[in-house]
Amino acid sequence: MPVKINAVDLYIIKSADFAKPILEHFRYLVHKACLQVEEKIKWSFPHFDYNGNMMCSMAAFKQHCAIGFWKASLMNDKHKLFNAEDAMGHLGKIISLKDLPADKLLLQYIKEAMKLNDDDVKLPARKKTTSDQVETPDYFLAALKKNKTAFKNFETFSPSHKKEYNEWITEAKTEATRNKRIQQATEWIAERKSRNWKYARK
Repeated sequence: MPVKINAVDLYIIKSADFAKPILEHFRYLVHKACLQVEEKIKWSFPHFDYNGNMMCSMAAFKQHCAIGFWKASLMNDKHKLFNAEDAMGHLGKIISLKDLPADKLLLQYIKEAMKLNDDDVKLPARKKTTSDQVETPDYFLAALKKNKTAFKNFETFSPSHKKEYNEWITEAKTEATRNKRIQQATEWIAERKSRNWKYARK
């Protein structure tokens, strides 16, 4: 008997109408393939764990759904289903059941993800960066490039100054907050101001 948690039920109920059948169907397939699956809410969207490790996830947005496999980089993807260019997940933007791969294929991928957990295969460790190195998000760089002065100044900033701005942008909790910070950051950088210029000693 599948073990489902109320938090995932509630997540689906609160999702947009187009998303409900997509989420329900993927959830059904996960439980069909993996009887021992554990449902959890992590980072505010449903995850499916197996054998003590994350296996796959699903999420609903305003206009599309996304499905992800935690160890996608280690999977064979022999049917070339993975395409993360347009969504947070690995199957592209899903707006209807028709956009999902065939059940037979999805079940194969879920079972492959299960086997990776059964075999205790680990993801490669992420490369460590120094304390002054924080990668600049593509969306922030794109905004800076629209302002030639800001982009030129940012390129000449010290690693610590870049880090302050990058952390401020990426730590935004909502898209609206992030966009507001990007706009403010661009203005300050164009004036060669550091993130904490207000508190700098004169």
